[in-house]
Amino acid sequence: MSTKRIIVIGGSAAGPKAASKARRMDENAEITIIQKASDLSMASCGYPYYIGGFFDDRDQLLCSPAGVVRDSKFFWNAKKITTMVNTEVTAVDRARKQVRYTDLVSGMGGSLEYDKLIIATGSTPRMPQIPGLELDGVTTLQSLPDADYLRKVRDEGIIRKAVVIGGGLIGIETCEALNLAGIEITLIELLPQLLTFLDKKMAKLVEKYVMTKANVILENGVAALLGENGKLVAVKLQNGTEIPCQLAVIAIGVVPNTKLAKESGLPIGPSGGMMVNEYMQTTDPDIYAVGDCIEIPNLITGASVHAPYGDLANLQGRVAGENVISGNVARFPGTIQTGICKVFDYGVGATGLSKKNCHRAGITSIETVVNASLDKPGFMQGKLLITKLIVDKLTGNILGAQVLGPGDVSKQVAIWAMAIKGKLTVEDMVNADLPYAPPYSLAIDHSIATAHIMQNKLSGRFSGISSEQLREKLKTKDAIVLLDVRNPDEYEQMRLGIGEKLIPLGQLRKRLEELPQDKSIEIITWCKISLRGYEAALILQANGFQNVKVLEGGIMAWPYKREK
Repeated sequence: MSTKRIIVIGGSAAGPKAASKARRMDENAEITIIQKASDLSMASCGYPYYIGGFFDDRDQLLCSPAGVVRDSKFFWNAKKITTMVNTEVTAVDRARKQVRYTDLVSGMGGSLEYDKLIIATGSTPRMPQIPGLELDGVTTLQSLPDADYLRKVRDEGIIRKAVVIGGGLIGIETCEALNLAGIEITLIELLPQLLTFLDKKMAKLVEKYVMTKANVILENGVAALLGENGKLVAVKLQNGTEIPCQLAVIAIGVVPNTKLAKESGLPIGPSGGMMVNEYMQTTDPDIYAVGDCIEIPNLITGASVHAPYGDLANLQGRVAGENVISGNVARFPGTIQTGICKVFDYGVGATGLSKKNCHRAGITSIETVVNASLDKPGFMQGKLLITKLIVDKLTGNILGAQVLGPGDVSKQVAIWAMAIKGKLTVEDMVNADLPYAPPYSLAIDHSIATAHIMQNKLSGRFSGISSEQLREKLKTKDAIVLLDVRNPDEYEQMRLGIGEKLIPLGQLRKRLEELPQDKSIEIITWCKISLRGYEAALILQANGFQNVKVLEGGIMAWPYKREK
């Protein structure tokens, strides 16, 4: 029986995972990883935290769970996998089943034959077409050398002002890392909001928080990077504003690295990635592809999407590694695009579809709610969570969730991700059997309470109004009663200041005469998180008021300026 020859192009995340799985499936296969960079198995999602000083040992970005650096020696001794670093694959000859390569140190070239090929070439930074990209002080955060450069900036402590271009995941994480170094940050985003996987209101809450840590400029792009003597001195915006700085980090997204695929005639999909089936197989039965260079189905809409997430890359690598040995037995079905990032002391995560992506996909029968509450009891130092839930109001199927705040966001996003993957409905979630103890959760977990609000809304027991809707309504000057039902001391400490009347919930039944006698006039109620606001609405409805709505999420989910 002949020995299988397996070549993996790319040695970051998906490639080594595929090679390692293939080795576990077949001790005798000849497995080679060809890696353009000098390092292997880099934990690239950890770069911002190395830069920010959460840990100081660079080798931690390259270590196995046992603490061993995953270099060429490790791959050979532990896994009997040959690695060729500082080596670029220049061509794939599908007819000869051969790859051609160049050693970037010696300049020497060569070729290797394969029985099965796995392409894991990753992605490359999206770069703006502006002057000044070559200046000293301009960088991306894509590679380990980029991380080394920014860590050096942090450690030297010379640079005092930096501009981060791009308000996505990498841009936000870079802001925190540089802020921890005492650098004054200006964050620039061309679009009207940060973190475009969020709906506008949720993004506004993130923006409001980030503005306490950095300068934020939205709806304004970069026109040029300005330099003197080859060094960056300022960033010029499209509106002509110049922002003095000594560092600019470009973080406007990534694009699939498909150069080899295109040159070898492998098809590229609508979102720019290599096309693969559920086995991670391309149209060439002997070539598989994994990681950031491919596109995969969105499990809700069926559309092909580019989903450059480290966890998905590893899962795909595992599937491909098994299939190149055993035939197409393992499957990777697609993604619901679950993600999370650390935004200073907040977590921000999402899973499934946002409201805007529902509309883009032609899903119009949707309902949303916003819930604000603690992640665990106050006596256990509970912290705020704000969740937006999106469901199909005809079926009750959960379509998406967005969660943010200083509380345990990761747990909440994980719950909703599994609910979506398991095709659960709101009715399934209202009695979910989740673990409870005061150090970890409220008696009714935040996720279950969110489902309760949605259940009440779908059944007609709850009529909500979003912050955006209320803000627009205030512009019309229509007859409206704004009712804050908290206690006077709470009102003095914090309030919206938009013309609201204060009637504490405990006094409401006795003070109904203070409200309009015309019971068709719209009344909007709230409290800190709108739990009391909902109870107030029920009291008003029971007393004949016909047009009562609750401000969803209350004061804590109000993303705009408050009086206090």
